[in-house]
Amino acid sequence: MKKSFSILVGLLGCSFVFSQIEPTKIDIVRDHYGVPHIFAATDAEVAYGLAWAHAEDDFKTIQIGYLAGNNLLSKYLGNKGLGADFIAQFIGSDALYESKYASDIHPDYKKIVSAYAQGLTSYAASHPDEVLYEGLFPITPKKMIRYAQLQLFVSSKGDQWVQRITQNQLDYDFKMEEIPKGSNTLAFNSAKTDDGSTFLAINTHQPLDGPVSWYEAHLCSEEGTNILGALFAGSPNILIGANENLGWAHTVNQPDKTDVFALEMHPKNKLKYKVDDTYLELEPKKADLQIRVLGIPIKIKKTFYVSIYGPTLKSKTGTYAVRTPALFEIRALEQWWRMNKATNFTEFYKALKMKALPGYNIGYADKNDTIFYISNGLIPIREKGYQWKDVVPGNTKKTLWTETYAIEDLPQVIQPQSGYVYNANHTPFHSSDSLDNPNQNDFSLDMGFETYDNNRSTRLKILIDQYETVSYSDFKKIKYDREYPKPYNFSWMDINYLDQLDADKYPELKDLILTLQKWDRKADANSVGAGIFAVLYSQLRPFYQKLPEPKIFPPAILIKALKKTQAYLIKHFGSTQIPLGTYQKLVRGSKEIPIFGLPDVITSMATAPYQDGKVKVVSGESYIELVHFTKKGTEIESIISYGSSDHPDSPHYGDQMDSYAQFKTKKMSLNKEEIYSNAKVIYHPE
Repeated sequence: MKKSFSILVGLLGCSFVFSQIEPTKIDIVRDHYGVPHIFAATDAEVAYGLAWAHAEDDFKTIQIGYLAGNNLLSKYLGNKGLGADFIAQFIGSDALYESKYASDIHPDYKKIVSAYAQGLTSYAASHPDEVLYEGLFPITPKKMIRYAQLQLFVSSKGDQWVQRITQNQLDYDFKMEEIPKGSNTLAFNSAKTDDGSTFLAINTHQPLDGPVSWYEAHLCSEEGTNILGALFAGSPNILIGANENLGWAHTVNQPDKTDVFALEMHPKNKLKYKVDDTYLELEPKKADLQIRVLGIPIKIKKTFYVSIYGPTLKSKTGTYAVRTPALFEIRALEQWWRMNKATNFTEFYKALKMKALPGYNIGYADKNDTIFYISNGLIPIREKGYQWKDVVPGNTKKTLWTETYAIEDLPQVIQPQSGYVYNANHTPFHSSDSLDNPNQNDFSLDMGFETYDNNRSTRLKILIDQYETVSYSDFKKIKYDREYPKPYNFSWMDINYLDQLDADKYPELKDLILTLQKWDRKADANSVGAGIFAVLYSQLRPFYQKLPEPKIFPPAILIKALKKTQAYLIKHFGSTQIPLGTYQKLVRGSKEIPIFGLPDVITSMATAPYQDGKVKVVSGESYIELVHFTKKGTEIESIISYGSSDHPDSPHYGDQMDSYAQFKTKKMSLNKEEIYSNAKVIYHPE
């Protein structure tokens, strides 16, 4: 301990109070899956314990996130980190913290942030060999908030607009590979369940590794916190999950949250831009960056600007400012914490009215039989008459929005007569039965809400509607469904001519075409049709990029893609009749198992090249939490794609993989006595 303490003092200097948290008052209780259950008297002590436990399991990822948020990533990754380092400075998170943290963050939550920062710094002091870059430490509330701001800016697609500007192509088209990512949420109350209980499915589709992959934890204090769920690396509280009274899930939504303004520059003065009848002056800023040339670090500065519209960049095509509400709001983590603490719908909705989360759909259920859905977000109240999905003029204060819509003014459904709500990243105007849905005509087109369905939403509605009432086993069958609807309903492309191809006209492809046409459309690991479709989907990608909107694949392109599919299968597998699990794997270290799922089925999967022609799942079904609110209490089961630890030598590196692949879950508990009695190990964070 003496050595660790001396290291800690060296890291902290004189600016941090080490005596605030006493680690011996905190219990980390690991269950047989290695999931940490953190028990302490105060929420702050629990946050310290969470930081320590998560660092034990994946300190590297936590550090990478904080390095990115504090323009230090290139110190570790080299030139690959330059983009994140620039954006971290471009968004002004440093100045935002300095101007708002003291005034906007509640003192109670400052204790949480401070304690979590202490926990990570203490862990670093005790495990110096795991530190990626010493300059990151000590972790401070400022470093935590800056990383959160980077994540929220990215979630608002601000980084994509920056990329378009710097690439001089504001007509940038999203790659097909980015589209399959999504999530599902379902909630049923007594109007739809056969036993009068309430169900909630938390079913996110995130990357399986990295800063936005999920980590499962249970947090319990004597100050009213008792919640089990998941969080991202570096978060001091749960982001999705359930407590004894209620639970919620997030799915990604796509309203228009970010705008780009073209500035009208002075014909001679390069720093002046016109707004109405006057010229204003850009404020130059310098992003400090470090590039490596032949291994030698060289410090450079990249210029950007600040205008009244927001952070601003010059390009060959003009001068553009990026504006999104996430640039002005610092309380997102605190709002999630207050959602953690809510005990009923009134308290939960009050937390939503903080208006600190820039986006995300929310599916909600509670023990009082309340179910709720909202397409949440900070959406600007914009002047009518402009094409807000495109670049808008930045030469008039008419376009300079300053307010966002109230929570009550967003699409939402509370206690629908149908007894259910659902979302699969599709339109919020199809979130329950037709009589309960929000009316699209009640919302401005400038809000940019989705108007499309997809395969998952289409299939979910079909499945839900086939039941007059739903049992808990039916609920699980719906959640684990793996079938495409007929016809296909991809929101980003139309491949339905595949079913109309005359196989006899293409004798060399006949077996392939007939297999696909006879396929039951189930994305099972042992399905040959699913295997062929998975390869075909990947072969369609290069054609997709060149296909004009609305991305309808004609027969000629489908035949070309099928020929490429056949050639790929023969080359790598020696046959065209291979099951999905032969081609698609769930991989963790040396463990490799066949896995279910395809893009945009309910159990969605997205892949990347692996080896020998095979692919491995990199995102999709990730953390799954199923919540059953019964008269006896809250019952929870969960599963994650790999395990609780990122260390290859840990027994929990991949111990949930087999259950995950077999659609099994593990029973979880919020009961302290039960957790302690079944604990695998109990210790303090020291």
